[in-house]
Amino acid sequence: MLNDFPAYLERIGLSGTPTFEELYLAHATKVPFENLDPIRGLPNSLDLSDLERKLVANRRGGYCFEHNLLFREALGHIGDFEIQPLLARVRAGNRPGPRPKTHMLLKVRDDDGALWHVDVGYGSDGLLAPMPFGPGEPHVQHGWTYRIIEDGPELVLQLLENGKFVDLYGFVDEPVYPVDLEVSNWFACTNPRSAWTTKLHCSFQEPGRRWQLSERSGPCLLSTKTPSDRNFEELTFEQVPDYLQEIFHLPRVERVQESWRLVG
Repeated sequence: MLNDFPAYLERIGLSGTPTFEELYLAHATKVPFENLDPIRGLPNSLDLSDLERKLVANRRGGYCFEHNLLFREALGHIGDFEIQPLLARVRAGNRPGPRPKTHMLLKVRDDDGALWHVDVGYGSDGLLAPMPFGPGEPHVQHGWTYRIIEDGPELVLQLLENGKFVDLYGFVDEPVYPVDLEVSNWFACTNPRSAWTTKLHCSFQEPGRRWQLSERSGPCLLSTKTPSDRNFEELTFEQVPDYLQEIFHLPRVERVQESWRLVG
């Protein structure tokens, strides 16, 4: 459970006792996805007090482990949920071969016994509401259409884009222990070959619009996406600090020797 649940609710624009769906949407649309610590050589801590300090008190964002572990603790304040972390291999991006299990999601059983696929930490293409766990019919969330299919031993979350379902990530429904999360998190935020340790990557979403800023492909590209359209804008390094503040609601940064650091 969180040390300061009212502060968390204030961070995501809620109060009182929200429903499961209200809490999910608020978190997914108020707390950005960002890797400002790993690209500065600072490992991401999974300790609850550190998560609350970073994502709540300091109004920062984070990546999947940070988001979903914080959200897991928040759920304990609104209901009697059984929650099992799971690890996944990201498939998006069309890179060859299987990738390491460096994405985290949650399998949640609610008070009525229903099972839900919960993931507030995927980033710009992530779910905006809990989905029924396991393979089933497509689900539309604020204009975005998702489904879960079986592919061999894995379950795969897919997103409908341009009339075709594309893979986001695949996972196996098997127990994951805290030590597994620590190992996967440590690789993701410290390994020099990890996607999160070398290039800036931030995303933020509202119910019908998503923004993603990435310098993985060379220049800084800002993607603005709706369920039916997507536009790209190339940014200079000088523009990035203003965009991070105005669009992604993050602290100001400055460019230092091919990386970034927080100002102040």
